[in-house]
Amino acid sequence: MTWISLRPLHSITAMPGHNGDIFMPMPRLISAVFVLMLTPALHAQAPQALTLSGDYPLTHDPSIAREGNTYYVFSTSLKSEEGQFPIRCSTDLHTWKRCGHIFDQIPAWIHEASPKTEVLWAPDISFFQGKYHLYYAYSSFGVNSSGIALATNATLDPNSPKYHWNDEGLVLKSTASDDFNAIDPNIILDSKGQPWLSFGSFWSGIKMRRIDAVTGKLSTTDTQLYALASRVRPENAAPPKPGLPADWQAIEAPFIVRHGDFYYLFVSFDLCCRGTHSSYRTMVGRSRRVTGPYVDDQGKPMLKDGGTQLLAANSRWLGPGGESILQRPEGDIIVFHAYDATTGKPALQISTLTWTNGWPHAELAITGESK
Repeated sequence: MTWISLRPLHSITAMPGHNGDIFMPMPRLISAVFVLMLTPALHAQAPQALTLSGDYPLTHDPSIAREGNTYYVFSTSLKSEEGQFPIRCSTDLHTWKRCGHIFDQIPAWIHEASPKTEVLWAPDISFFQGKYHLYYAYSSFGVNSSGIALATNATLDPNSPKYHWNDEGLVLKSTASDDFNAIDPNIILDSKGQPWLSFGSFWSGIKMRRIDAVTGKLSTTDTQLYALASRVRPENAAPPKPGLPADWQAIEAPFIVRHGDFYYLFVSFDLCCRGTHSSYRTMVGRSRRVTGPYVDDQGKPMLKDGGTQLLAANSRWLGPGGESILQRPEGDIIVFHAYDATTGKPALQISTLTWTNGWPHAELAITGESK
């Protein structure tokens, strides 16, 4: 057996030598050093919920991007008089302030196409072809006569002379005769830089269309509607409430990222927008192809109600969902909303997103409030 000399290490059993040095068996030393090296790594893998301050309350369906040293969060409009898609800015992810909005009012063409639309929903920010693309939805609660539209900008910096949001019009719509709902858009760039649009809410679940990278609109060469995820009707399912889809259909808010050899589809199960009765929870599955099939960590297809739970309610915050992920060299983060367990009001939540054995992990805060 090989022996190695080192100065006293009190936590490890060793044998004394002739000059006061400490000797220990090489296998035992290697094991001890390995444990010491591994412990910080394991600790670093634990996700952490960030403590937020400033204008983080009343944020719903957040989407995050970073340009320069500034983070920008875009969210669903809660009051039309505040402008469409309020923007919050931060340089440290902790302290947030309102820093503008996308539109002063709903575009006229949307009012004509969807007269019952009161506010615009679920923005998704991405960058390709040298500009920022903000996909968003219009609809009214509980129906699938909906649409996804696009706005673009050369920069997110409101102080830049190049800052101007261009209304690019309609991308995709659904009607009452369709079995899907064209809301909650998300763009993913595949390994070749090709953009894909995932979307969906209730009905038959999460869908996907290929996007023309130059126009930002639907591809004319690939017109297939891909199915990614859906819920399964349980036995003795409750009938739908008047004017609403059935609760058991509740899956929405897709967001896809590429990590390692897989694409990860994050979705929100169950019900949002019910204040203290909100039951959203964030689920995830993965696939080697952007178009699926996606399965959870037990191998259950997401098209058959599969999904690994990432976030669920705690005693302080309810219904975590409406997620968006920012991949960074210094570590990924996930932003989402949750509802104050006392007031029922939504607020921005941010957690580090860690990866263990090919699966993500996040944390829901236990402090903060939204009034």
